[in-house]
Amino acid sequence: MKNRIKLLVVDDHPIVRKGISQCLAKHEHLEIIGEAGDGREAVRKARELQPDLLLMDINMPQMSGLAVTELLRREMPKIKVLILSMHGNTDYVLRILQSGARGYVLKDAAPEELVRAIELVQSGEAYFSNDVARTALNQFVRGNAAAANSPQLTNREREVLTHIADGLSNKEIANVLGVGVRTVETHRERIMRKLDIHNVAGLTKFAIQKGLVTLGEMVMA
Repeated sequence: MKNRIKLLVVDDHPIVRKGISQCLAKHEHLEIIGEAGDGREAVRKARELQPDLLLMDINMPQMSGLAVTELLRREMPKIKVLILSMHGNTDYVLRILQSGARGYVLKDAAPEELVRAIELVQSGEAYFSNDVARTALNQFVRGNAAAANSPQLTNREREVLTHIADGLSNKEIANVLGVGVRTVETHRERIMRKLDIHNVAGLTKFAIQKGLVTLGEMVMA
């Protein structure tokens, strides 16, 4: 590749960040231009450094990796996101697809797979590890089968519910989604009315049960 790919590594564990950086340092066409340890720092560094691609963990303090991805998709769509996480279960995969990430690689993947994923995503393609792609397909099939027994939320209402469960305020959700605070409040009211749930704890429990967010993600956030 003629041009070097500028990377921002985002993970709340310094050892993991250093390990990724060392793994990629021997590849001349890859350049680590910065690191971030939480979601808000990732957004700030992305605005400041303008990387080509973020290697993004999901579970982080301040702001989840998926919320960061959605914000970048709206504010800086030229910056691509490749999720690099330990989670390969069904609680995450469709959310990653919906967030706008261009790929998903498990942390136990071989270094060669990570490099290949970076190259493909930067070239405009998508990359998902085989196990991840299979999980996404299985979840999609199960989700369609169960849809008739679930309250019918719109896609935007599901997004708002997910961010409520992530612990984001109405203002933060509005910022991520690019809408007004009053619009978020309206969505929240409709969600509560449809689900007949009238507090954040109940909405969070529902989101966990439906796989929109996991208990592990709630703890890490």
